[in-house]
Amino acid sequence: MYHTSVIEINKAAYQGNLKFIKKLMGKKTQISSVVKGNAYGHGIEYFVPMAQDCGQNHFCVFSADEARSVKKAMKNEGTIVIMGMIEKPEISWAITNGIEFYAFDENRLEYALKVAKKLKKRAVVHIEVETGLNRTGFNSEQLKKVIKTLKENWEHLEFKGFCTHYAGAESISNYLRIKQQLVSFKRLQKLVQESGLRPEVYHTACSAAAVRYPSTRMDMARIGIMQYGYWPNMETYISYMTRKEGRNNPLKRIISWKSKIMSTKEVKTGEFIGYGTFFLASKDMKIATVPVGYSHGFSRSLSNHGRVLVNGERVGVIGTVSMNSFTIDITDVPHTKPGDEVVMIGDQGDLSISVSSFSEMSNQLNYELLTRLPRRIPRKIV
Repeated sequence: MYHTSVIEINKAAYQGNLKFIKKLMGKKTQISSVVKGNAYGHGIEYFVPMAQDCGQNHFCVFSADEARSVKKAMKNEGTIVIMGMIEKPEISWAITNGIEFYAFDENRLEYALKVAKKLKKRAVVHIEVETGLNRTGFNSEQLKKVIKTLKENWEHLEFKGFCTHYAGAESISNYLRIKQQLVSFKRLQKLVQESGLRPEVYHTACSAAAVRYPSTRMDMARIGIMQYGYWPNMETYISYMTRKEGRNNPLKRIISWKSKIMSTKEVKTGEFIGYGTFFLASKDMKIATVPVGYSHGFSRSLSNHGRVLVNGERVGVIGTVSMNSFTIDITDVPHTKPGDEVVMIGDQGDLSISVSSFSEMSNQLNYELLTRLPRRIPRKIV
């Protein structure tokens, strides 16, 4: 297959997640699919066409290069919003191609206005305000100047959205901070409304905020991790489940990551396995080598801790995960042979390895582990 592993993206699972999210958000809230970080590791060029097949045509990215990837991957017309980095030369490209982007400082807004005038085409901007995250966004004094600029240059600047971002809505420890941010946003929103300006959409919610603070959903919610089948964290999941009847998780993981056994070997008691002296065989063992390592996104911290599925059994990673391979204990699955499927993330028989359990072993967040999956690993829609 020319590659040592493959990532599968389940279209039916995505359709189910999207249906659940739309029902949860309600009919008045538009869903924007957040596909930054290579669609959270799922692969923009694979995920975006699949999402469009499922009726999703609004996408948020972090940077201009991601916007280019989304535009290239699109099968149909759709909306792309750049939430973060866009340099001056890229602003001209964005305006020409109808790509929307955040404006969170005066320099960007002024340059966008300059380019829009030159191109004789309106720049479509979302004005981001600072409410307490202290990262990007206009404060109240700066916003007054922004309002003036927008009102005086409406033929060059289309005021599409008014937005902010919350500082950790997934954790109850941030409750007061999030509530204060919402109050600050409402105050700045009132300032805009009193000026006579009316953006098309107000949007503040990510996945966590949309679940835990329903009032943040507004006109549009920027949904990332949930569409891929994961809750932002366990707190968010518990928060949802305690308010609903039933015990079944409504979200389904859409990603699976699979490889094959490269070789098997018998090891005698008292012999070390792999680099150094990290694992000592305390009995006669049968082991197998899997051609995936930390260069493929299988964390080195999974050494002696990770689990994978092979022939319907859950087996342990033993020894040190190296750059291109790791070793597993197949002593209790002796019929395992080269070419047999190995599941790092996904289902096999009645067993499952989720990214949640995978990341707990390696002390990584779902987000971090997913986005570290290299682009060179082939993806396919199933």
